[in-house]
Amino acid sequence: MSLIVHSIGPACTIQDQGRPGYLDQGLSRSGAADLLALHEGAALLGQRPDCAALEMAGFGGTFEATEEIGIALTGAPMQVSIDGAPAAWNASHLLTSGQMLTIGAARQGIYGYLHVAGGIDAKPILGSRSAHLTAKVGETVAAGDLLPTGAGHGQAGFKIASTDRFNGGTLRVIASVQTSLFSAATLDRLESTTFHRGARANRMGMQLDMEGPGFAAEGQLNILSEVITPGDIQMTGSGNPFILLPECQTTGGYPRIATVIPCDLPRAVQAPSGASLRFQFVTLEDALALHAAFEAELARLPKRVEPLVRDPHDIADLLSYQLVSGMISATD
Repeated sequence: MSLIVHSIGPACTIQDQGRPGYLDQGLSRSGAADLLALHEGAALLGQRPDCAALEMAGFGGTFEATEEIGIALTGAPMQVSIDGAPAAWNASHLLTSGQMLTIGAARQGIYGYLHVAGGIDAKPILGSRSAHLTAKVGETVAAGDLLPTGAGHGQAGFKIASTDRFNGGTLRVIASVQTSLFSAATLDRLESTTFHRGARANRMGMQLDMEGPGFAAEGQLNILSEVITPGDIQMTGSGNPFILLPECQTTGGYPRIATVIPCDLPRAVQAPSGASLRFQFVTLEDALALHAAFEAELARLPKRVEPLVRDPHDIADLLSYQLVSGMISATD
C-alpha cells in the first residue's frame, strides 16, 4: 500500500521519534519536532508511537490512496478535505482506493502530521526513518514520490482532544551549564521579558526577538564549545536567544542561559511567527515531576480516543442512509 504524492509543500519530511545515541559522533537526535503529535496520531490509529509520519511545516499537499487505508491528522491544525469534502483534524479517517486527500495551510501553529496505518515504511538509517536534513540523512518529500505504508488498515473514525499549544505561551526552563555566568538581574529580566518568535527558524533552532538590550554572560568570549541538546537556549552575539530544536548542532560555544524542559518543547516549536513566548525557571525536581506527568499522559492517550461523530451537514449523501430501522408496533 502507498500514498501517491501529487503536490506538496517545500518543507515536508518523514519523521519518527529520531535516532538517540549518536551525539558523541556528531549526529543529533532529529525526529518529529512535535513528539506529542506523533503519539496522538498513533493513538488515533491504534498503533505504536514509533511509526513514522509525514511532518508538514506550514503547508501540506495532495495525496492519492492506492488502496484502502486508515490515516490520521494531528499537530498544527491545517485545512483538509477528502475528495473535496471537509474532514476533521485531530481525527482518523478511512481513504478508499483513488480518493484524494488535500491538506492546505496551517490555521494555527507550524507543524502538522499525516499518519498512515502501519507507519510510513521508509528505509531505516541508523535505526530511524527520520530525515535529518542538516546532516544530509534523508530528504524532503517531493511531488511524484510514493509513500509506502506498513501492514494494517488502522482504526478509522476516531477523534482526540488536543492540547492548545499553537499560539505561544510560557515555556518552563531549568538552569543550564552556563546559567551561573549570567547575573541575577539578567536572569530576572529573562523571566520578565515577553519574546516573539522571529522569522529565522527551522528544525535546527528558532530565534526570539524582543525589545530592549540583548542578554550577555560574563566572560562569554572565553567559553569553549561544549555538548548541547535540543531545548538549550543560546545567547548569540546580538544578545538574542535561540531555542535549539531537533536538528541542532551537537556542540556550541555560545552561552546557554537555560534549557526548555522536554514536555514544553512542543509549545515552543509550534509557536507561529510573531507569537509571544515567556520563560519561567523551575527546579530540576519540578522538571522531573513535570516530565513524568507528561510521559504518563502520553501513555493515557489511547484511552482518550473517542468515536468521531459526523455532522449531518457534512454528509453529502445523507438521504442514502437508512436512518430509521428496527421499527416495532406500539401495541405488540
